[in-house]
Amino acid sequence: MAERDPDAIMKDIDQAREQLASTVDILADRANPRRLADRAKARAIETLKQPAVMASLAGVGGLVLILAIRRIRNR
Repeated sequence: MAERDPDAIMKDIDQAREQLASTVDILADRANPRRLADRAKARAIETLKQPAVMASLAGVGGLVLILAIRRIRNR
């Protein structure tokens, strides 16, 4: 095994430490509960804005309204 210069070893360790710190910061940001909730909310809103989903929800809402009216009239 070849001898390595202690300064080179220290430089490698410092570089690895900086990369690890950067990776930990990125992971902490991704796992932040507030960010996770914001991303989930944004995805849900985008899904709900799709025409097919909006039409389906309108249909279900209309059906619920009709059933509620029928129930009230049958009392």
